[in-house]
Amino acid sequence: MNAVERLAERLGIEPAFRDAAGELRRTSPDVRLAILAAMGVAVASDDDARAALDALEREEWDVPFTPTVACAGPSGVCVDVALPAATGTVRWTATLESGDRARGEARFPALPLVARRDAFESRRLSLGALPLGYHRLALEHGGDAAARATLAVVPRACHTPEGSDRGGGVWGIAVQLYALRSSRNFGIGDFTDLADLAAVAAGLGASAVGVNPLHAMFPDEPTHASPYSPSSRIFSNVLYLDVAAVPEVPALGSRFAAAEAAAARCRAAELVDYEAVAAAKLAVLDAAFERFEAAAEPARRERFARFRQERGDALERFCRFQALREHFKSLDRERADWRRWPPEYRDCRSGAVQSFAERHRGRIAFHAWTQWLADEALAASAARAEPLAIGLYRDLAVGADSSGAEAWSYPGLFVEAATAGAPPDVLNPNGQNWGLPPMNPRALRRDGLGGFVDLVRANMRHAGALRIDHAMALERLYWIPRDSERGEGAYVTYPLTDLLGVLALESRRARCVVIGEDLGTVPEGFRDRMRAANVLSYRVLSFEQEDGRLTRPRDYPRLALATIGSHDLATLRGWWQGHDIAIKQRKRLYPNAEAAAEQREQRARERRMLLAALAEEEIALPDGFDADSPYEDALALAVHELLGRTSAWLALTQLEDMTGELDQANLPGTVDEYPNWRRRLAVPLEALGTDERVRAIAALLTRLRPSPR
Repeated sequence: MNAVERLAERLGIEPAFRDAAGELRRTSPDVRLAILAAMGVAVASDDDARAALDALEREEWDVPFTPTVACAGPSGVCVDVALPAATGTVRWTATLESGDRARGEARFPALPLVARRDAFESRRLSLGALPLGYHRLALEHGGDAAARATLAVVPRACHTPEGSDRGGGVWGIAVQLYALRSSRNFGIGDFTDLADLAAVAAGLGASAVGVNPLHAMFPDEPTHASPYSPSSRIFSNVLYLDVAAVPEVPALGSRFAAAEAAAARCRAAELVDYEAVAAAKLAVLDAAFERFEAAAEPARRERFARFRQERGDALERFCRFQALREHFKSLDRERADWRRWPPEYRDCRSGAVQSFAERHRGRIAFHAWTQWLADEALAASAARAEPLAIGLYRDLAVGADSSGAEAWSYPGLFVEAATAGAPPDVLNPNGQNWGLPPMNPRALRRDGLGGFVDLVRANMRHAGALRIDHAMALERLYWIPRDSERGEGAYVTYPLTDLLGVLALESRRARCVVIGEDLGTVPEGFRDRMRAANVLSYRVLSFEQEDGRLTRPRDYPRLALATIGSHDLATLRGWWQGHDIAIKQRKRLYPNAEAAAEQREQRARERRMLLAALAEEEIALPDGFDADSPYEDALALAVHELLGRTSAWLALTQLEDMTGELDQANLPGTVDEYPNWRRRLAVPLEALGTDERVRAIAALLTRLRPSPR
C-alpha cells in the first residue's frame, strides 16, 4: 500500500466495496485523489501524502482531548487523553448541562495505556458516573490548562418502542402532505390538514401518521419541490402553513380576498401549483406580519420571543440567510445561490453579515416569525395526534441542497467538490447521484457533532417517530467527485458509534422511535448494529425475498417497519399494472426496448411470487384471480393482510394504496419529464374517513394490529 492509499484509508476513503450483486468494486486512483482534494487534502505525489499523514498524526497528538462521545458504562465514563509521558497529576472538571460540576484528579502514569508516540502517551481517564447529556470537560496538568472540549455522555440504545418486546404490532398511514386535498386549503396540503388527518387516522384505529420531510425549501423558487433536496433540514417549509388560521389574518379584510381567489384556483388544479401557492401565501404572511408587529397581544409576542431564544443561533443564521438571499436575488437572479454572493457574505460569521443583520432586523424577524408559526402549527398537529399510540412520524432527508441555508449556516461542515449518491444496484443499474453535498466526517468530529445534534433534535420536535433516510450514511456514504465523467465514486466512512450515540440520546429525550431506511447496498453487519441500538429496520414487502420467494410474514425482524411501497416506488395498483414500467419506457429511461421487456418479465415473476405468498398464508382472493388479472380492490385487501401479518412491530401503508391511486409521488431518474412531488390525491380529506376502500383496509389492519392506546 503506497502513501496515497494509506492517507485515503486514514481519512475514511474505502479502498473497495461489494455492490448489491456481491461484486468487488475497487476505488480508482483518480477517484481517490479527487475525494482527498474535496476533503481539503490535495496531494500530487507520495511525498505529499507522507507529509499529510505526518501532519494528521501531529494534529491528533497535539490536542490532549477532542470532542468525545462516550457511553455511560457500568464503571462510569472514560475518555482518552494524550499528554507528554512525563506528565504527573491530571486534574479535570466536567461542567454539566445542569450547571453543576464534577471534579477529579489522577496520576497520569498510573492510568491504563492506550497508545504511545515519541514523548507522548494516550491514557484512559475515568470520570466516574456522569449523567446523560452534553457537558464541557476541562483538563489541567502542571498548573496549566491542557484542553477544553465537549463531552457527550449517551445511552447505548434509542428509545424503545412501546410494546415492541411483546407480540402484536401497530400500524400507521403515510402521506405526502402536499398531496392532501381539502375544501379549505390552498391547493396544497397544510398543517391543519395534517391535524385533521391525524384525527381521521385515530378514528380508523391507526397508531401513526407518517409525513414526507417537512424541511425548509426555497420560497422564492417554489418549483424546486423535492422535499429530499431542501434548503435546510433544521427548519420548516412555510408553504405548509394554513395562512387563514394565522390570528392576524382575519384583520386583513379585503387584503385577504385576492389570496382566497387564488386559493380557489389552486384547489381546482390537477397538480400542486407551487408558484401560485407561494405567491398567494407569502403575500398574506407579509401583510399579517405587519399586523403582528403593530397590534399583537403581549402574550403572543412573548411566545414568539421565547421561540427565538430557544432556537438560538441556528434560527438566527437561517433567517439571515433568507434575508440575504432575498436581497441578492433582487439585484440579480443569478445571485440567489450564496456561493455567488460577494465573498464577505459567504461566511455566516463575518462582520459584513452581522452588519447586514443589524440593517435588516425587520426582515430577519419576519422569517423567524414564519418559522414560529410553522412550529406552533406542527405542535398543534402533534396534539391532535396524541390519541395515536405513536403520533406523528417524521422523515429526515439524507442531505440538503448545496445552495441552501444549511450549507451556508454550517461553514466547513459540507464538502463542495463532491456529491452524495449510491453505486449501481438492482433498482438503479446506473447508480444514483443525488446532487447533495456530503458532510465532512473530519469536520463533524471537530465540531463535536454539533451540526448533527441540531439536525436530529430539530426533526424529533413534535414527533413520536423519525425515519432516517438512507440510514447507511451513519456508517458510510458514497461520494462522487463533481468532475467525475462516469459518476464513479467511493465510500467514505463516518463515526457510526458517535452518531448512533447522539441519535440515542436525542431519541430518549424526545421519546421518539427511530427508523433507519436501510434499502440498497447495506454494509455487512450494519443491520445488526442498528438492531442493537433499537433502530428499526425498513422493510419493503416486494424487496424481502429469499430463494425465489417472498419472505414469510413470521420471518420479519421484530424491530422493523414493514411497508408495501414508498414515495420512490410504484403504488400497489401501478405496480400490479406495470404502470411505472410503461411510464419509464415512454420517458426513455431504459437504454433499449429489450431492457423494458426484461423489466416486464421480472414484474410478471414478482406478481406470481406475491400470489404464491398469499396462497401460502391462505389469504383469499376472488376465484380465478391470477397474475394476469386486472387490478381490483380485493388484491389491495389481500396484500394489506399480508403486511399486517408480518412480525414487524410497525406496519405502514401509503395513503395512495388505501385510495387506489395509479400514479406514484416521485419517479426516480426524472426531473421535468414527470410531475414529481406535485400529484394530489383523488379522494379529498373530508371523505377519507367514510371512503369504503380506506375503511376496509383500516378495519383489516386494526383487527390484526389493534392500537394500544
